Amino acid sequence: MDVRRRQPCWLHPHMGTTTLDDRAPEAYMVALQHVAMTLDADPAWGRWWQASGVPECELGIVAENHLDHLHPSADIRKLFGKIRANFTCAAPPAPAHRPADLVPLAIQEVTGMFEVIREAMGLSALPPVPPLPELPDHVATPEVVHRALPPEPGELDQQGYLTLTQIQEFFGDEPPVR
Repeated sequence: MDVRRRQPCWLHPHMGTTTLDDRAPEAYMVALQHVAMTLDADPAWGRWWQASGVPECELGIVAENHLDHLHPSADIRKLFGKIRANFTCAAPPAPAHRPADLVPLAIQEVTGMFEVIREAMGLSALPPVPPLPELPDHVATPEVVHRALPPEPGELDQQGYLTLTQIQEFFGDEPPVR
C-alpha cells in the first residue's frame, strides 16, 4: 500500500464574504482557495516562507461586494507563534459560473496579499507563481464564513469598506476592539 504523506503545510487559508443579499461568489472562493493551496504545496514558496522564521500563516481572505470594496483592508499580526493576515478583496462584478475563469484574478489578489505580507515582514521577493493544476468545472465549494453587514440606512455608502476592527473580528476568533 503506497501511502504518501503531504508535507506539513505552512499556509492556512480562511475564506469569507460580506453580502447584502446572502449570495456568495462561490466560483471566486474556489479559485482563491485553489491558488492559495497551490502556493502552499510549492517547494519554492515553502522555502520563501520558511525564511520568515514563522512556521505558519493564517491567510484570511474576505471577498466583498462592490459597495464594500472601495478601500482594501488588511490586518497583519503575529499571534500565538504564527502570522495571522486578514485581507479584503473585491468579488468579481458579474457572477462567473466556472472557477477556472477566475484563476487569473485570484492569482493577482493572492500574490498581492503576499506582497503586502512580504513588505511588512521584510522578506525577500516573492517566488514565481508555479503552474496551477487544472481546476475542474465542478469542485466542492470551500468552507466560507458569510457575514451579512446590515448597516444603518446609508452607512455602507458612506463607509465603503470594512474597517480595521471589522476585518480583525471577521473570522470570529478575535475579541472586539472597542
